[in-house]
Parts: sequence; structure tokens; C-alpha cells
Amino acid sequence: MKKYLAELIGTFVLVLIGCGSAVIAGKAIGFAGISFAFGLAVLAMVYAIGSISGCHINPAISVAMLVAGKMKWKDTLLYVVFQCIGAIIAAGILLLIAQGLAGYSVAANGLGQNGYGAHSPGGYSLIACLIAEIVLTAIFLLVIFGSTSKDAPKGFAGLSIGLSLVFIHLVGIPITGTSVNPARSLGPAVFAGGAALSQLWLFWVAPLVGAIIAAVIWRYGFEKE
Repeated sequence: MKKYLAELIGTFVLVLIGCGSAVIAGKAIGFAGISFAFGLAVLAMVYAIGSISGCHINPAISVAMLVAGKMKWKDTLLYVVFQCIGAIIAAGILLLIAQGLAGYSVAANGLGQNGYGAHSPGGYSLIACLIAEIVLTAIFLLVIFGSTSKDAPKGFAGLSIGLSLVFIHLVGIPITGTSVNPARSLGPAVFAGGAALSQLWLFWVAPLVGAIIAAVIWRYGFEKE
């Protein structure tokens, strides 16, 4: 249970800090600040729980590890379940905090949810958002596979993974709000409802497809063993 609870806590921190930066501090820090909030949250969690669970805190990463032959089905399933629970708890707590400000409403201010079309921050189409999430997730996973490989410099994986999530968010926030993580999308959508829930499918399908593509590329193109 230690590694499953670690995944719950890690995902909780990612969603609370990442989405919280958008909901609570977004006007002050802008897209760049939000990007760093997500990246720094992951960086910190890699060093906090990486030795316990590997710090996936993202169903796409767990599925990619399964496809790459680095995880078993049981662990993958339980990782995903606990990641989703952590994300939902974090979104619920973020909502309670946000409601402490007079005039806040989920409908008007959002909860850091992702969207496409009319609900994309920049008005990007479904196809554009689908492609962006697939490609950005694949890039993220390739960084993770490379940074955690046997020949990579030891002790620096957290830095490269965290910083890669920063630049992914810098590009992705105007397009979809940046998911590359189905659990991160699920948490806010549960409480935001409406379009956030009806569009949630894309933020499961696209990251998982991108993750699988990266896993196949790494396993059959770059893995030495």
C-alpha cells in the first residue's frame, strides 16, 4: 500500500498546486507562472516519493511503463485508481478554498479544467487539441524514459522531468489548459461538470495514445536491453 498511497499523495499535490496556481494566482502569475507551478510540483514529488513508487502521479505514465514492460497489470491498475482518487480529493479541497473568496463560482472562474473548441483557452479546435495532447504527452514520456534510464546521470531525473513539464505547459496552456495527465483532468472536471465532463474523453484518450507511442518508440527504438 505504501506505493499506492504515495501515488495518491503525489497526484494530490500536483493537482492542488498546479490547478491551484491557475485558480487562485492565475491573474498575478500568468501562463508562465502556472507552467512553473506544475513543473515544480512534479520536480518536488519526484524527490519526495520517487524512491517509494517511482512518482508516476499520472495514468499516462503508468500505462506507458506497462507497455514498455516496466510494470505489471495489477500495479498499473491500482496506480491509476489511486492517482484519480488523489486528483479528485485535491480538486475538492481547491474548490473549498476558492469558495472562500466572495464572488467566486466554478461556472465563472473555473477550477483549472481542460477543454477544447469553445472551452479551449485560445479557442483551438478539437483536432488541434487532440494532436497537441498526443504529441506533448509523447514528448513528456520520452523525457521520462530517457531521464530514468540506466545510462542517464543519476539524481537529475527530477530536474529534467519537472522542467520538461514546464515547457510543455508553456506551449499547451493556450491550447487545452494542458493535460498530458488524465487524472489531472479528471479531478477538476468532477466538480466543474458540464463541458469539462463531456470533453473529458479527449484528456484520457490523447494522453494515453501519446504515452503508448512514446513507450513503443523507447522500447523498440532506444532501449538497450
